[in-house]
Amino acid sequence: MNLNFIGGLAFLAVFGGIILTHELGHFIVAKLVGIEVEEFGIGFPPRMLTLFTWKGTKFTLNWIPMGGFNRMKGEDDPNSTDGFSFAKPWARIVTLLAGSTMNLITAVLAFSILYTQIGVPNPSSAQILEVSANSPAEQAGLMADDIVINAGDQKITGTDQLRNIILASLDQPLTLTIQRGDKMLDLVVTPDSQRPVNEGATGIMLGNVLEPSKSWFATIPLSLRATYETSRELLSLPGRMIAGVIKPSDAELLGPRSIWNLFQQSVRRDIESRQPVTGTQTQIPTNYTLTGIITLTLSLGLINLLPIPALDGGRILFILPELIFRKRIPPKFESMVHGVSFLVLLALLGYFYIMDFINPVSIILP
Repeated sequence: MNLNFIGGLAFLAVFGGIILTHELGHFIVAKLVGIEVEEFGIGFPPRMLTLFTWKGTKFTLNWIPMGGFNRMKGEDDPNSTDGFSFAKPWARIVTLLAGSTMNLITAVLAFSILYTQIGVPNPSSAQILEVSANSPAEQAGLMADDIVINAGDQKITGTDQLRNIILASLDQPLTLTIQRGDKMLDLVVTPDSQRPVNEGATGIMLGNVLEPSKSWFATIPLSLRATYETSRELLSLPGRMIAGVIKPSDAELLGPRSIWNLFQQSVRRDIESRQPVTGTQTQIPTNYTLTGIITLTLSLGLINLLPIPALDGGRILFILPELIFRKRIPPKFESMVHGVSFLVLLALLGYFYIMDFINPVSIILP
């Protein structure tokens, strides 16, 4: 079995599927609100071929593999009687929002599949997910997967409570009762007030114990919350980089080749982690491919909502004054702004893609 080949196919399927899902969102809502779609394109022109025609819409494959588009009738013609420009402002806005909404729905579904496989977090528990090297936690003998039962004389009922206890015990010995497999251990850790805030006073990453989900439907509320939290993390990255909380090298943008390499690695690790092992050794199946799908679909959805001309968010920005003042921005001016912005974005994407092929980002999964 050629795992690199399978990883390459997974990348093509995921990347194409995410774009297709986004554009299908625009297409479906446009049809629902009565806007005629003349062309549904995968990739950007020039056109490679027309796949088929359905209910007046040409479905095409185009040469520039940087995204997709819906060409709607009368998009820049306010005199059209059944086109995009003629539609009510709310109809145009919901049509533009539909693409990113489909990406968010995809993320929710992917999270639900993930939680069905790995289990749902128990919010009244606190488990150590990671221990930093040379940290007070490592010196105390704490290990990943340890479950904290008590801290001092308090029973632990959640990660926030444990963090507060640690912060209240800076530079003082703190006894933690932990469960490690079938054993109960008492370990003493001294939180260090001099450690960087982003590394934590003890050097541990906390999470909740995962328990089997009762049903697929039971994962939906948690998946919605996880989608919201992940979206918030992605949107806050630029600000956190400016503030120095995150190093620029830890939040590099990935281009096609970098994502291709990452998907090959993810698929390989996921397949290998599900192979039977000999002896008493056990291994936990990984889900890197699924988490990669979540990150990609959310990134595409959120980027398209940015208030940049030519993107969905920028087009919505041009419609908002019409809702307030009941007067539309001149279509010719709007079309010119979006056209120029599209060419600039295309040039930037082209440069970014070329540089990514020359010097891809190297990521080694843990």
